[in-house]
Amino acid sequence: MLETVLSTRAMEFIPQQLAEQPVRLHLLVVDADTAVRSACAEIAASLGYAVESTGDLTQARSMLRGSTADILLVNLPAGSNQGLELVSEVKLLYPQTAVIAMTASGSVNAAVEAMRCGASDYLAKPFAIDELSTVLDRAASSLVTDTATRQLRERLRLSQGLGAMIGRSGEMEKLYRILSKVAQSSHPVLILGESGTGKELVARTIHAYGPNSQKPFLPVDCGSLVPTLIESELFGYVKGAFTGANRNKDGLLVSAEGGTVFLDEIGELSLDLQAKLLRALQEKEVRPVGATHRIPIKARIVAATNRDLAVMVEKGAFRKDLFYRLNVVNLRLPPLRDRREDIPLLAAHFLDHISREHGVKFTLSDEALHTMMRHDWPGNVRELENSIERACALSSGPVLHLGDLPTQLQNQGLEARRSVAAGEPVSEAGSPQLTTLAEMERQAILGAIRALNGDKLQAAKLLGIGKTTLYRKLKEYGIADPLREE
Repeated sequence: MLETVLSTRAMEFIPQQLAEQPVRLHLLVVDADTAVRSACAEIAASLGYAVESTGDLTQARSMLRGSTADILLVNLPAGSNQGLELVSEVKLLYPQTAVIAMTASGSVNAAVEAMRCGASDYLAKPFAIDELSTVLDRAASSLVTDTATRQLRERLRLSQGLGAMIGRSGEMEKLYRILSKVAQSSHPVLILGESGTGKELVARTIHAYGPNSQKPFLPVDCGSLVPTLIESELFGYVKGAFTGANRNKDGLLVSAEGGTVFLDEIGELSLDLQAKLLRALQEKEVRPVGATHRIPIKARIVAATNRDLAVMVEKGAFRKDLFYRLNVVNLRLPPLRDRREDIPLLAAHFLDHISREHGVKFTLSDEALHTMMRHDWPGNVRELENSIERACALSSGPVLHLGDLPTQLQNQGLEARRSVAAGEPVSEAGSPQLTTLAEMERQAILGAIRALNGDKLQAAKLLGIGKTTLYRKLKEYGIADPLREE
């Protein structure tokens, strides 16, 4: 029976992670297909779950009311919204339940819709035992993560203003864990990352979920103000200190009153201001411009930059002592190209926001989304958001097609079309690779799996092949571990 439901690549693969868990997690499987339902229940039970199953959505609702499931594995029937409705209801009534959606459509949009409704993961039929065990293990891990991290992740997911923090990639999960700890301290934090990765968003998150969240969050862009203005903004000034100073004004370091001062683009500060800032942080007091007295300060400092401060220190462009003072906790934000599996989630978030504003339910065509998955996004999440806004503004209907995307993405998509039509494999950037057919296919598979951090399900979708085909190709080319393959 299992052979008719799951690919046979890994019939012997039964991970033991759950066997070590002290508490059995409750799993509810909902699928009208008896063979699929039974197979999933049998595998999950062998992994240590307490399993219930049903093929009826009404009965599923009743079972959830009687005993809330830790994990819900639910099928999304083609041509029906009933599965999606159940996902939405579960996340509304039982927000701690992890939802995994199953779909036989093979459409990326089906998964996007499920995640928009609250699902945390998905499976495309047919799937192998190792795929099912992986998504179950991922859901179980999220449930047993420490309370602070779990609460932070849930609050981030529910907040419509935290689009750049959306993601389930390994890079983002690592960031969530660090944030849950950093937020509870008062140490200075240095946030590093390319433009558009969401550095200010991370700073606001640290403040919002810290013990002084009720105190002010005061940002200052060190790269957009002239040095004299930055000095008066940070340290304040007294009446008559300069032309136009007709009253005393407290600087941000004083006004924060125990809150957070966010120094964006800290690498743009002049050496003179760096020295004054260092003195203020060391002595915990400031001298306003034009004043002879000093004022105590009590503010947490969070700084950010897209520049390499370590290199600047070596060149004498940034003070070493200030660098060490700010770099107590270091957060490096991953560029979007290093977490491509988060692109559908981010796209769904931005589409949902725009759809509510305009009263039109926008969706992406599969070709448009596949093109977005291949793009490197040098502008990161900000570029992605702007591209989706542009597409919605130019689209003639609710479905966003390749022609609605920015010119660069259109060209990549058209190049991929030509490559496919010519029987050539498509590289990550959308250009044909000039080598033997076998080597091109091998490198395309390896490149897709590496780009998606080992997620074979997503890799198969990106390559436009079935999971069974992908596993067969891996065996054919002798690839045991794609992430280690040279």
